[in-house]
Amino acid sequence: MYAVVDIETTGGKYNEEGITEIAIYKFDGLKVVDQFISLVNPEKPIQPFVVNLTGINNDMLRNAPKFYEVARRIVEITEDCVLVAHNAKFDYRILRTEFKRLGFDFERRSLCTVELSKKLIPGQASYSLGKLVRALGIPLSDRHRASGDAQATVKLFKMLLAKDIEKNILKDAVKLEPKRQIDTRLVYILEDLPGITGVYYFHNEEGEIIYIGKSRNIKKRVTQHFTNEQRKAREMQKEVSSVSFEATGNELAALLKENQEIKHNKPKFNKVLEKNIFSHALYHSTDEDGYINLKIGRAGKKNSITTFSSLKRARNVLEMWITKYELCPRLCNLEKGNGNCFNYTIEKCNGACIKEESAEAYNEKVRALINQHSYKTQHMLVIDRGRDIDEKSALLVEDGEFKGIGYFNLNHQINNIDIIRSIITPMKNDRDAQHIIQSYLRRNSRLKIIPLAPAT
Repeated sequence: MYAVVDIETTGGKYNEEGITEIAIYKFDGLKVVDQFISLVNPEKPIQPFVVNLTGINNDMLRNAPKFYEVARRIVEITEDCVLVAHNAKFDYRILRTEFKRLGFDFERRSLCTVELSKKLIPGQASYSLGKLVRALGIPLSDRHRASGDAQATVKLFKMLLAKDIEKNILKDAVKLEPKRQIDTRLVYILEDLPGITGVYYFHNEEGEIIYIGKSRNIKKRVTQHFTNEQRKAREMQKEVSSVSFEATGNELAALLKENQEIKHNKPKFNKVLEKNIFSHALYHSTDEDGYINLKIGRAGKKNSITTFSSLKRARNVLEMWITKYELCPRLCNLEKGNGNCFNYTIEKCNGACIKEESAEAYNEKVRALINQHSYKTQHMLVIDRGRDIDEKSALLVEDGEFKGIGYFNLNHQINNIDIIRSIITPMKNDRDAQHIIQSYLRRNSRLKIIPLAPAT
């Protein structure tokens, strides 16, 4: 659990500043679960330049609560949380100073989104909150007011969590969670899990990831793990100390993230993805008469159009495409023999098998299939559901290479390729990722696909 904080102060000498406004959003990695926002009477005048910067003046604070009146609420909302702030050293120092004046030792672990951004989003022109979120397309209202800045920091931190491929932020937070007794541990874990689409992580007592999975309903899937009587499941049940999760909003993002993170983290209980997740592919060649032929074969050769998880799946899809594109089963190598194919006799083939349909006309239909189902030269964004109602996901393909996935709230964010590249969490363009994307696009033909201009 995280407490995202922003503080406005009076300005003045080091360690003599007073708090004028504070905003704290308690954030579980997915959504804000509690919040505290208040003006604070600092019992000292505000520096004039600060008044101009924030718009907060002495008159506004005359009837505001003093710090000792809000101190208990600050302690309660930040308890068992990692403190997150943009320039966390400043906010944490101010809080500790105020509590010290009350004789209370306020201690929390802290994370700085400036430092995290420099590591996870390198190459930005500026890492000040206003300029950084503008470059990333994150909306920011009430700049230099605690609530507006803290809300923007929540959105920035959410992006940073997604970009943290090593999962160092998550592992550190897990280590801080209070440990449960062994007999109630699994029950408590399930109580905290949501029924959403995403990737989940089993951790041992040291916070290390021992299993990664994905589901369209995380709570339901983890419940199945915890009630399974098979040997592997029982071993995991003994070792798991906590479960964390990352919402993805849609199954495609969950599949891709699971594929990458299992290969990257190599959890001890994950064995499935050591081999390719597809077995067959569709290839094309041109015969001596100039007709493009299609053929299903074992995966692994270069220049395949698309891949399939099994031979049966490959045949089913190709039969569907033969009907959709009015192709010849004989030239797709699903029917042997000489003369016309069976589809010709029932008027579902235009006679390419006996050269009644010209190679030019037939090949145009085959190329339409290839262009639709192979993204080797594609430049596109695939838009899908996001993690919240007002959010969408964007999968980026440039020059036929899968670049990664990001999330956006405002449509203007996807009109600028530089912003797109900034919000995208880079992911590996391996053959399994390509198979996952192609299979998902085949099953979900209504997804919004935005063509992009070729990269320069």
